[in-house]
Order: sequence, then C-alpha cells, then structure tokens
Amino acid sequence: MNFLREIFINFLESNRSLVVVFFCLPVSLLFDMYLNVKKNISKDLFLSKKHEEQVEHIQQQVRGWNESSYSKRKLLCTSRPNWMSLSTTFSRKDKLHQISVDLSDILEMDEVNMTIRVEPMVTFGRISDYLIPKGYALAVTLEIKDATLGGVALAAGMSTHSHKVGLYQENVVAYELVLGDGSFVTASEKENVDLFRALPWSHGSLGFLVALTLKIEKVKPFVKVDYLPVKGLEDYCSMIRLLSGDECIGSSLPDFIEATIFSKDEAVVMIGNYSDYNPNIPINHCSRWYKPWFYKQTEEVLQTGKRTELIPLKHYLSRHNRSIFWVVESMIHFGNNLIFRLLFGWLLPPKPAFLKYSTTPGIRKYTVTKQVFQDIVFPLRTLQDQICKSEELFNIYPLLVYPCKVYNKGPHSGQLKAPNEKYMVEGTNYAIYNDLGIYGVPGFIKNSDPSYSTIQSLKEMEEYTIKTGGFAFLYADIVMSKKDFELMFDLELYERVRKKYHADYSFPHLFDKVKPEIDISELE
Repeated sequence: MNFLREIFINFLESNRSLVVVFFCLPVSLLFDMYLNVKKNISKDLFLSKKHEEQVEHIQQQVRGWNESSYSKRKLLCTSRPNWMSLSTTFSRKDKLHQISVDLSDILEMDEVNMTIRVEPMVTFGRISDYLIPKGYALAVTLEIKDATLGGVALAAGMSTHSHKVGLYQENVVAYELVLGDGSFVTASEKENVDLFRALPWSHGSLGFLVALTLKIEKVKPFVKVDYLPVKGLEDYCSMIRLLSGDECIGSSLPDFIEATIFSKDEAVVMIGNYSDYNPNIPINHCSRWYKPWFYKQTEEVLQTGKRTELIPLKHYLSRHNRSIFWVVESMIHFGNNLIFRLLFGWLLPPKPAFLKYSTTPGIRKYTVTKQVFQDIVFPLRTLQDQICKSEELFNIYPLLVYPCKVYNKGPHSGQLKAPNEKYMVEGTNYAIYNDLGIYGVPGFIKNSDPSYSTIQSLKEMEEYTIKTGGFAFLYADIVMSKKDFELMFDLELYERVRKKYHADYSFPHLFDKVKPEIDISELE
C-alpha cells in the first residue's frame, strides 16, 4: 500500500499541470456551483437572526473551551480547512483547538453612510456581484475573487485605487469579534480603538472576526483605461510617481493606476477613470474566458503603442483573476494558448483552495525552493532600486506595481511602522508606497544556475525590505527570524492588545501564525 501511495505522490509531483487541469479545474467548478446553490437558498428575511444565532454559537464554543482544564487546553483557531486559506503556508491546525465559524452572508447596506456590513467569509467576487448592479463598489476591491473580506481585513490588501484611498484596512469602519474569553466586542475609531488599530495584519491572532463594516463608493459602469508603454527605468518610475501623487498633493489623480514591468527597460503604465459608455471608445470585455490573459493583452501595447479602451467595471475589477496575475502560467504552461482558452478557459482560474488541497510534501518543497510568490511594500521613491534589487536576487519578470497611500498615525499605532519623514508627501499625513509583486520561477533556476538559492535570495530581500522601511504581505512564505520580524513590524501595540483582550493565552502569536510550517533551514 505504501508503495502504491508513493507512486501516486510521485505522479502528482511530476505532472502538476495535468493535476490542475483534470482535477483542480473541474472540482473548482463543482465547488463554485455548491456555493451558488447555498447562496441562492439563503433567505434575506432571516439573515439578521441567523447571524446572531451563529455568533452566540461561537461564543458558547469559546466559553466551553475556557471551562476546560487549563493544562489540557490548546490555543484556538477556526475549523475552516487549511486548504481553504489563500496563504501559501499550511497551518498545523491539528495542534490547535478548532472553533466552528461559518459566516458568509451579506448583512446590510447603508446608502446614507456609504457602508456595507458583511460576515467575514463573503468573497470579493460575491460582493462585487452584489454591489455593482446597484451602482456601488468597495473602496478597495482585490482582483482575486475567492479572497474573503474578513481574511483580507485581518491581513493586508490594496488595489489600483489605493493611491487615493489607502490600504484595505483604511476602509474598514468597524470589526465585530468574539474574544478569547467568549465575550463579544466591536472595534472602531470610537470604540476599543486600540484593538481597532491592531487588528489589521493580526491574521486572526486576536479574536474570531464575526462581522465587519466596510466603506463603499458610487461608481460608473465602465473604467476608461489608457495603456502607456514606457521605455527606460527612470522614465517609467518617474511617471508612476507623478501619476500616483507622490510629487505633491494630487487634485486630479486618476481613479486607478498600475504598472506591469516586463523588463528593467520596458513597462506599461495603466491609468483608469470611472466612465459612462462612450461609443467612440472600443469596449474590451477583458475577463471573458476566451480572451488572452490580461497581462498578455497589456504586453501587446509594447509593440502596438498607446491604447485607450473601455472596460466594464466588473471585468476591470477581476481582470487578473483568470490567470491569478501570471501565477497560473507556472502551473499550466499552455494556459494562455488559444485552443486551451477556447476549450477550457471558462474553467479558469483553478481555485487556490484546491491547488493547496492537491499539494504534496514534494510540491510544497518545490514551491518554497524553486518559485517566488511575494508582495512587498516599499516607499515609492525607492522604486528604481527595488526593481534593480529584484532583478539581482530573482531575475523574474513581469513585476507588478500598485501605488498606495500609507498614513503616518504616530508610533505604536499598529503593526505598520510610521513612514520615514523623508518619504512623506509635503503638506499631508501620508507617504506613497507601492506593492512590488514578484511571482514566478527565478531566471537563475530557469537557466540552471547550480549556485542559486531561492531561500538565500528571499532572506536578502527581507533584509533589504527592513533597511528600506518596507514590509512584506504575510500571506506568503517568510524566511526571517522572529528578531527580524520585530524589526520589520511594530509589535508594541499588538502585544499590549493581546494581553488586554484575552488573546495572549488563547490564540497563537502573529509570528507563529504566519511563519512556514516547514523547517526552512533544512531546505537551504
């Protein structure tokens, strides 16, 4: 039996593309159908009562845990399957006490105060389907439809609108939680303010999120996108800084801005603005299954020159979803092939949940040592140096760049350190940072360089991030020590909040929640 199991595992590891195409894609479709059926049979009339009952059930479970023998208690976590998480790590939930938390409903929309109250497991895909027909959208909408609103609220997120509205956390009005003692609290700018500020980047290490209230915006049905091909590292970095408002307070900044960097010397900068229909501008339904992946559509502009088009808002907000930016290419090398798109493109993307579900120990080791999946946030004024450092350490292209406001709220006001004064936009309380998305197989590995170590390169990038005043998104694998982790992030408020709100004895510490479950030192 062990022999057959080993053969099966070896097959999975050697034929990852086949596993994704013939297992992950069809199962992803069935899972989506299940979720849609579940959603359609929900009765709006009973949502409020149902929510309250479920919160009470969570409180009862936590109180029961508190009544158990202290010596036999395990720290708390949700019972949500590990493979359902979008994080690259595999938490050892078998070593924790699991609490059933199944909250995935939209609760209420307030058009007067421009907010929407939701349960934490509502996805970005579902909230867009709900809001856009009504003429609204979240202030920050992630491109990955399966990401959950609560998961990102306790982690980190930004979009191409973030140079105007900041990180996702800046658009959370209130959090509702069950704490480690079983009590229920609300955290906002007016209530439990210390908890409110510590919850972003806490990754579920302070309590069980049961609802959150988010800002929404009025929108138009289209986004008018200008694709601007730019040659020269200094030129496209300067353009991004100018368009994002890093040079001065911007009164007429575009609604959306992003850049895809195809080499050190070539990039396409995209600016977008909400728009009504214009018969003189071509429409691109860029997210339809048969279309080339969005970054491939973008790359064409390097040859054809500047282009302007209208993209329906729903398509724009999910433009990177089918190919998960360009990550799917590393799993399905032929995924952007015309024939594959016509026959199977409607099945994309594979659900990250099922990619994790089919990950064997060998595949997990491969993803850590042979691939890079990192989103790192730096001060935008260091963009040229960031790109050079990324090329030096990984030699991966394309690179993703999203500008974003990061506010200076003073010392010890959350896990993010206050921006250095030299990066502040004059006359404001914020600096413009940028997400640098690095996804794929390092060029050194593609070129079979025997001396190259992905782990060592990740360590050097983390050291550079700390030195530059940046911070890493913690959904991805980190290789830094706890000492370096404490240099990258400001944990003073977090540690105080853990003690005050009963998390220090009931939930794993943030570092323990986000560090890889495998021993990185054994892979070097």
